[in-house]
Amino acid sequence: MPTPPEHRTESASAESVPTESAKHTSARPPASLPITINGKPYFHDGDPQMPLLWFLRDVLRLTGTKFGCGVGACGACTVLIDGKAARSCTTPMQTAAEHKITTIEGLETTALHPVQQAWIEEDVAQCGYCQAGQIMATVDLLHRKPKPSEEDIATLSNLCRCGTYPRIRRAVQRAAELLRNQDK
Repeated sequence: MPTPPEHRTESASAESVPTESAKHTSARPPASLPITINGKPYFHDGDPQMPLLWFLRDVLRLTGTKFGCGVGACGACTVLIDGKAARSCTTPMQTAAEHKITTIEGLETTALHPVQQAWIEEDVAQCGYCQAGQIMATVDLLHRKPKPSEEDIATLSNLCRCGTYPRIRRAVQRAAELLRNQDK
């Protein structure tokens, strides 16, 4: 689905780097919103009501975060804001400003995160469209509940159109086990 015109910023061409509104620099432009994404500082000087999702996808070209419904219901756009799962399609830039955002691209930089590893081991993905959001929501859940019960896992509200919920549940349990073993 195309980006609504009212939420577009000065988009970079497919071959170029992020636009002026997404520079990472130590000098803060006047009237801009500071934001840290995957450990790098950026400034947004566009519409403060623009959803974080469009900044990630259209400006920074971080396309792992997906557009699904645009109303925060499906979870395909889930990212971590200060370590907590949040729907980026309904989070305005002014709300995200001065926070640390982690996308699927920034989850791990040197190796697979245990949740990603569990997703592979349990062969979760079918079409794969929702999986980045599923993984980010699971990272948050396991941070809060290292030994999740079936009821805890059932609180994950991300939707999967392919219906891989049994594999997702197994992967969440496997990821919890991998994280516990990693801490030993």
